[in-house]
Amino acid sequence: MPRDTFTPKATAIVAGAGFGGIAAALRLAARGYQVRLIDRCPRLGGRAQVFERDGFRHDAGPTVLTAPHLFTELFELFGKDMADYVDLVVPDPWYRFHYADGETFDYGPTEEATEAEIARLSPDDVAGYRRMGAWSKKIYDVGFTQLSDKPFHSVAFMARQIPNLLRLRSYESVWSMVSRHLKDDRLRRAFSIQPLLVGGNPFDTTSIYGMINHLERAHGLWFAMGGTGALVDALERLMREQGIEIDLGTTISRIEVSDGRATGVRLEDGRRVNADLVVSNMDPVHVYRNLLPGAPVSRVARMREKAGRLSMGLFVLYFGARKTWPGVAHHTVWFGERYKSLLNDIFHRKHLAEDFSLYVHRPTATDPSFAPEGCDSFYVLCPVPNLAGGQDWTVEGPRLRDRIVEALDASMLPGLKETITAEFAMTPEDFAQDYLSVDGAGFSLSPFFSQSAWFRFHNRGEGVRDLYFVGAGTHPGAGLPGVVSSAKVLDHIVPAAQGTST
Repeated sequence: MPRDTFTPKATAIVAGAGFGGIAAALRLAARGYQVRLIDRCPRLGGRAQVFERDGFRHDAGPTVLTAPHLFTELFELFGKDMADYVDLVVPDPWYRFHYADGETFDYGPTEEATEAEIARLSPDDVAGYRRMGAWSKKIYDVGFTQLSDKPFHSVAFMARQIPNLLRLRSYESVWSMVSRHLKDDRLRRAFSIQPLLVGGNPFDTTSIYGMINHLERAHGLWFAMGGTGALVDALERLMREQGIEIDLGTTISRIEVSDGRATGVRLEDGRRVNADLVVSNMDPVHVYRNLLPGAPVSRVARMREKAGRLSMGLFVLYFGARKTWPGVAHHTVWFGERYKSLLNDIFHRKHLAEDFSLYVHRPTATDPSFAPEGCDSFYVLCPVPNLAGGQDWTVEGPRLRDRIVEALDASMLPGLKETITAEFAMTPEDFAQDYLSVDGAGFSLSPFFSQSAWFRFHNRGEGVRDLYFVGAGTHPGAGLPGVVSSAKVLDHIVPAAQGTST
């Protein structure tokens, strides 16, 4: 072969530009693929969009960054330092928990600060908190360190994990695990909410997700100055430096399959884009249900697609205020009076109750650029039933908005009713429309034991060759560490494909 000819690079399409898709695109590029990243949203990030209204900025999706080393690794693949692209800082406290009786509990940023708060509320629980931390580390050492980036495609591999799963009591719920160590109900609530961050009910989710407590303690909790959108922008800059092609505002209507292998995608406008492999960062329930017509999908995947239990929905209220509340923390979990019965309403009864619990994001506590001078910016997230509950969100959305504003005005944000401005909301209907999330679920499959590891959608297409999955609905699960780790799984199952000159 003449010396001036080149073997073309293998090509890859990454369908969906959430954090899982971005991480997959970078990892494939590092392994020699020519990558094209396609997403229907107007900017990168998937659910991590950025909204701006009247001078107020809002992160639309994730607002908390844990396990930042997973992002550092993406830059290091190309010899880059993430600190040259984005500035990460630590909120103090990490979280504030606000209870119905007005009591508060601050978590982080140090063990000493957390234990002092526990001692203030329930001195007898300090020792239990330490025991819980040690137990969480045991789970983390297996569930995260050893298995989060390993493919669970083999029943035999899953079976080999059973001794560890039994030893770590994976059959109990996160709530049960926390309750074994802590006695105060307020602390039990505070340290059992982690499954809600990945779409699960603490009373149903396997205690394997109790590893999140150690993950937070080991790696900290961070905020990107400029918001999560600034982290997305940093990753976009890195991708463009590596020659990754990016198509936004572009919807994929079908994954093309020929002779049992994925050969590209069909776009909504009719165009076909060919590739040697396809990585989906879309909701796998949507993909298997709607984007693989006639493909030889395995019966197990079809069962998951038809019978999988989806996460709750989300009602998210974004607004500014023409005043500030300097004493309000960056991250607040605002608890209503009910806990278990409220979660039962949301997850099992699919009932939208009159009461609620909330996550309140006030980024101006750390970064004043999110609002005009003398103002605050807020994002309030309320877990609600997904669309299987049958609620009419054109009616229920405004009613829920009024109840939330009334409750915050009467508690942690006095004066809100008179100063709220530039507000808008997202409901499960918007999640279904904007992100093609089946039933408007916030996090794809809920993280039950029977929907984790081998039982979750596999990272390798089930029945279709050269098709791969990353993101919330596949192993290891939702949340930023989960979706970024799902892209690491590709390193084990996708061969390197560097074109070479000869």
